[in-house]
Amino acid sequence: MVENKYILSVDVGTTATKVALFNLSGNTIASVTKEYELITPSALEVEVAIETLWNSFKEGVKQILFSTKIVPSNIVAIGISAQGETLVPIDKDGKPLRKAIVWLDNRAQEEAEILDKKFNDGTSYKITGQVKIVPTWPASKILWIKRHQPEIFRQAYKYLLVEDYFIWKMTGTFASEGSLLCSTCYWNIVTKKWWSEMLNFLEITEDHLPEIREPGEKVGELIPSAAKELGLTTETVVSTGALDQACGTLGVGNIKPGVFTENIGAALAICATLEKPVFDPQKRMPIHYHAIADKYMAHTFTTGGMALKWFRDTFCETEVNAAKLASVSAYQLIDKEVESVPPGSEGLVMLPHLQGAMAPEANPKAKGVYFGFTLRHRKPHFARSIMEAIACTIRKNIDVLEDMKIKVKEIRALGGGARSTVWNQIIADLTKRPVITTKHDEDAACLGAAILAGKAAGIFRRLEDAVKDMVTIKKRYKPNLENYENYDTLYTKYNKLYENLLEIFSL
Repeated sequence: MVENKYILSVDVGTTATKVALFNLSGNTIASVTKEYELITPSALEVEVAIETLWNSFKEGVKQILFSTKIVPSNIVAIGISAQGETLVPIDKDGKPLRKAIVWLDNRAQEEAEILDKKFNDGTSYKITGQVKIVPTWPASKILWIKRHQPEIFRQAYKYLLVEDYFIWKMTGTFASEGSLLCSTCYWNIVTKKWWSEMLNFLEITEDHLPEIREPGEKVGELIPSAAKELGLTTETVVSTGALDQACGTLGVGNIKPGVFTENIGAALAICATLEKPVFDPQKRMPIHYHAIADKYMAHTFTTGGMALKWFRDTFCETEVNAAKLASVSAYQLIDKEVESVPPGSEGLVMLPHLQGAMAPEANPKAKGVYFGFTLRHRKPHFARSIMEAIACTIRKNIDVLEDMKIKVKEIRALGGGARSTVWNQIIADLTKRPVITTKHDEDAACLGAAILAGKAAGIFRRLEDAVKDMVTIKKRYKPNLENYENYDTLYTKYNKLYENLLEIFSL
């Protein structure tokens, strides 16, 4: 290992950018988060100026340099973790032609229906890995621009995603990689080439798109203008990165089949590493490209921590005020209350579908439900039942994977939910699988990006070597056999409750 050398990474999220500095052993030297506001012209539209994201990165880098006093020449590489699907059309001079259309944007509903009708013979899933063409995919967004902003469509020189834009700003090269491209719906996940039939239908060409690279590949060094903006040197290597969830998967060491990642934030993201694409005959599980070249992920989203946040904000004013006085998180106080409730919440069952059911049910009409409460139940029961409901959701997705012959031997936790020891134990007990947390479970995406950059800079020969050196296991939660019966009963109730309410949900 080279002493006094560092890797800088950035996680460009939906409402905040996190910049982190790591040494070559995976220790965090410094990190900073810069928040920003999204622009919502209408209920369906979500936009942001791409310069806002770039400036947040730039400010974060400068703040880290100022606080650490590290010599810029000792920063050997930069890695990128980025949100997917956010579209940035630029002109020949690299100037954005409009605000970026954020992945959350749903304006392209009619366009998604047009594309889904055109490619609904099963072709799209086997080519892109995405089970359905939806308004959030860049293909739908490009068709929307073509139909509603024809002048921008005519002027567009390149259609970039967030990672692509950052790479271009830093190197002057238009480059992208598979983990980000698979949800565009115009990249072939099997051949790793552009999907020509989709490009032809959209009336764009490969020239409108970046070069296709692998994650963790050296693109170049910082060009002088970028080095000056960031306060770094032109010797710093810039690497292709990966989708934020792919980076997080790498950052907790999920690099081989049998390992399953759950990331509990506002949503719940799940990832299972695959050696090759495994397509679900029932089209319940999307398939994505991994952060490791030629590996894949079964990856999807569903309801996560938003239910517990709703509960905290709606019913836990006492805990919130007490937490402020004690300078702790309200969730820590909720955790203590949850620990007083026995597994199974004494018969209380919760369905966490506050915004509809996502994977694997894919039912936008589903609603949140509490069932079975009695005079005995108190507030801690209701909090615990939310945690158990999310654990049921995780188990249900694992069931889908195992139905696809994808084995899940262990679970690695990251995100805000990984802080909760009681929640981690609930997940271990209910899924009957060990749950493992790592030293950087909350910075996993940044660490994953740093690992990719380290390989690109030649610090690590293989990504597997980098994971071994930089990912440290913090704690293992073993399933408690004594809780199996309670949780099997709960899981049966959870599934039957949902099935029996389908007709009511549809009213």
